[in-house]
Amino acid sequence: MRTFSAIAGSTAFFIAAPGVVAGLVPWLLSDHYRLPWSTVPGFVPVGGVLIVAAAAVLLHAFARFALEGLGTPAPVAPTERLVIGGIYRHVRNPMYVAVLSIILGQALLFSSWTLVAYAVIGAVVMGSFVRFYEEPTLARRYGADYETYRRNVPGWLPRLKPWRG
Repeated sequence: MRTFSAIAGSTAFFIAAPGVVAGLVPWLLSDHYRLPWSTVPGFVPVGGVLIVAAAAVLLHAFARFALEGLGTPAPVAPTERLVIGGIYRHVRNPMYVAVLSIILGQALLFSSWTLVAYAVIGAVVMGSFVRFYEEPTLARRYGADYETYRRNVPGWLPRLKPWRG
């Protein structure tokens, strides 16, 4: 896939997937963001920082797919190369971690148990998708390279020291 096509495809998928999961659905669940902001001390600034930091990680991860992998995160247009640079040296699933963090940041911002429950449901769905579809697919596609990567980089809880593989 050419770089321009990878960027265009990743941008479209960014809007379609995390844009809906971390943007549209929380917007609907929070009555179009009309809920009052949390009165719990610290929740609003922590939620805001979590949202901004996770959005930066998400953008970085999408850029890696397009520029390093020459593909998209969408299963219909996968990368030509295994993406293991940047944030992927700290955690195997930074997009899912970022999306869940954005949702939890919004839950803090609004003190919303509905958004917490949505994040838990999202975590179960994402975890199942990774376990039963993504990992076997990546193992078939990239073979030993993926298995080495999988053994050395945690899936969900980022490590501070990057893997040097």
